[in-house]
Amino acid sequence: MKRTLTILTATSLSLGVYATPFDKGDAKKGEELHKKMCISCHAARFGGDGSKIYTRKDRRVKNAEALKQQIATCNTMLATQLFPEDELNLAAYLNATYYKFK
Repeated sequence: MKRTLTILTATSLSLGVYATPFDKGDAKKGEELHKKMCISCHAARFGGDGSKIYTRKDRRVKNAEALKQQIATCNTMLATQLFPEDELNLAAYLNATYYKFK
């Protein structure tokens, strides 16, 4: 019993090492928000489906904190009225799809 508890504890502690910075966000909900709130502006500014903003060589977002800040800035500047959980969901989607920050 003691050995099983030790193994379970070690396993659960090691899982935290692989957590993404936005693992509490819902990427599915973030994808829907992205389609609804972000694509039209990004496509108008960057062409195509707007994804060039995420994949260009000179992108501003270079880490998880910068992604979080950029989403908050867009929310404020465009008055989209996203809730904090919406911003987290967007970050989870964008990170899973484009950035892959750990």
